[in-house]
Amino acid sequence: MKTKWFKDAFIYQIYPRSFCDGNGDGIGDIRGIISKLDYLKDLGINAVWLSPCYKSPNDDNGYDISDYRDIMEEFGTLDDWKEMVKGMHDRGIKLIMDLVVNHTSDEHAWFVESKKSTDNPYRDYYFWKKGRGKDGKKPPNNWISRFGGSAWTYDENTDEFYLHLFSKKQPDLNWDNPKVREEVKGIVKYWLDLGADGFRCDVITYISKVEGLPDGKLGGDNMFTHGPNIHKYLQELYTDVLSKYDCMTVGEAAGVTTDQAKLYTGNGRGELDTVFQFEHVEVNTFAQIVPRKVKLNRIKEVLSKWQTELFGNGWNSLYLENHDQPRCVSRYINDNVDGDDFLRKQSAKMLMTMMYFQQGTPYVYQGQEIGMTNIEFHSEEEHVDVLSKTVFRLVKKYAPFLKGYAMRALAIRSRDNARTPMQWNAEKNAGFSDGLPWYRVNPNYTTINTEEALKDPDSVLNFLKKIIEIRKGNETIRDGRYIDIQKDSKDLFAYRREAEVETLEIICNYKNKEVNYRADAKLIGKGAKIELILSNYQNIAYDQAEYRDFILKPYECRVYSIKK
Repeated sequence: MKTKWFKDAFIYQIYPRSFCDGNGDGIGDIRGIISKLDYLKDLGINAVWLSPCYKSPNDDNGYDISDYRDIMEEFGTLDDWKEMVKGMHDRGIKLIMDLVVNHTSDEHAWFVESKKSTDNPYRDYYFWKKGRGKDGKKPPNNWISRFGGSAWTYDENTDEFYLHLFSKKQPDLNWDNPKVREEVKGIVKYWLDLGADGFRCDVITYISKVEGLPDGKLGGDNMFTHGPNIHKYLQELYTDVLSKYDCMTVGEAAGVTTDQAKLYTGNGRGELDTVFQFEHVEVNTFAQIVPRKVKLNRIKEVLSKWQTELFGNGWNSLYLENHDQPRCVSRYINDNVDGDDFLRKQSAKMLMTMMYFQQGTPYVYQGQEIGMTNIEFHSEEEHVDVLSKTVFRLVKKYAPFLKGYAMRALAIRSRDNARTPMQWNAEKNAGFSDGLPWYRVNPNYTTINTEEALKDPDSVLNFLKKIIEIRKGNETIRDGRYIDIQKDSKDLFAYRREAEVETLEIICNYKNKEVNYRADAKLIGKGAKIELILSNYQNIAYDQAEYRDFILKPYECRVYSIKK
């Protein structure tokens, strides 16, 4: 069988509001994306995941959609979108749209109608229930919103509550209603017919709720995560629409286990092509918010588990950053490398090497290719993300003495870290916009920017280009077996990718110190040809005879090709 294209793809995520401003209003837009298509082609990626660009009142930065078939005015027009997708296709770049269909905006026409009366034809497009208690003003169940507080909001007009697993301006769609599923199919078909090549399916594991919406554990998680009809609904969407196109789907799969991922992505099941799991980006947090120290053994355990347990039974996604995650250099490296540009670059390269030689479809988030870092926060007001604002509101209401801790925690964890404007050059506003940017530019843009990275042969950007080039058509990376070869090391993350004619050995020093490395001679084999194909330190002296014993410099990484 021909390998599906997404297994050989390297995908670049664009968060349009922060990528590039084409008209000078301070907000990134589609014209800005069009202006950077040659940059993306030169980087070597062959697909783009575009975060939501649909019409939206922007309560959650575009993840609250008021019209699925048109473009947000701030981003441009549908004609701009068509020009963009043609420009991508002309350069060999596919486009993956963000499909946000667990919920809509409360300003979507469906919900506006739904609120009018209990017998409105659109009432059952959403979840409406009578309240509890003598006065009926207590929420229908104990479910908690992902953004804090009850997942229910009372509507005086009809004396009922509506369900929203996120902001109160993001009411959940009722997928049990066949009309809703037909609406979603129509949306998917609409964009595929216009030229989209696939979808990243936002919080897709929440679309099926337990019948009757009863109380649940942990704020109701077990009542709406991987619900009773999730596989049925995904198979229906695949059979009726997706199977008729050469497209791909990746599901944002909160709470997914490896066994569940096999069901979503297993060969022949007709559901999703691949999933985003969250275990490796939660190894340094409690409850996804409270930071804790990063430990290498936790990272290795999670990544190795997903590599071994999904092998041959599903397909993984490889990522370190996205629009919801802090910058990886600031997150995963314990030492403060922000002030040491050399170590920042070396550690960023090491993290990429650690991740992108595993099996799965790799994603790089805008700015990650130049080693962008978290921004420094000085006040509560500098946070604009709805989740951060909710945390501060709850702390102020219930535990004001924790405000200082909340500031420190969100400085590390806030989604705002990923949404600072892209740093294109050292000129005004980092070259992002001629106008006042919608959000603060990280002050380190004068040294960390793409213009500088393109000129520097030893930059993070040029290192990523090497990784992308190595991955292209490499069957060992795509299909080879994963073997953890340094399970007990507290300093090294090292693994092999084994195929019939070649083995790749990936060695990453996770610490800001020198570390000894000794390979297992028995695994090499007599007469094997060993070649160093990638290193983040220039001018590494390489002697095959000394391969088994060497010292790794701080954050050094190496990739060896071993051929029989």
